[in-house]
Amino acid sequence: MYFRLMGKLNARRQGLLEEDEKGFTLIELLVVVIIIGILAAIAIPIYIGVQNNAKDASVKSDLANAKTATVAYYTDQGSSATQPALTSAGLGKYGFTSGTDTISWAYFTGSTATSFCITAASKDTTNVYHIDSTNGTGSGACTALP
Repeated sequence: MYFRLMGKLNARRQGLLEEDEKGFTLIELLVVVIIIGILAAIAIPIYIGVQNNAKDASVKSDLANAKTATVAYYTDQGSSATQPALTSAGLGKYGFTSGTDTISWAYFTGSTATSFCITAASKDTTNVYHIDSTNGTGSGACTALP
């Protein structure tokens, strides 16, 4: 039985070799590897750029969240209230949360308590953004208070 099975396998092997079905050549495999490398070299930087844009969008969303919570705080406490802390303890009951991509919060008040500017930085991209009581999110730190 063993010899019969080996004979059939050997005949099959001989039949494949006679039909020129030997597999891929080394050159064909190298071409495929080079093409995959080129595609990876194009795709990886694009993917990293998309990730950085998402992290910056997270910081901008956190700033809008902080602005909404600050306005709710002054609406509840009155315009003579002290400056709120930009933490979940200070503004948490007004819906403030901070994502993991946002670091170095800074809060500045203007001539009135309800005139403010909030600055935050992105942890990985180190881009800085700000939002104030009258305008939306902008690039850079707070320069002039409204």
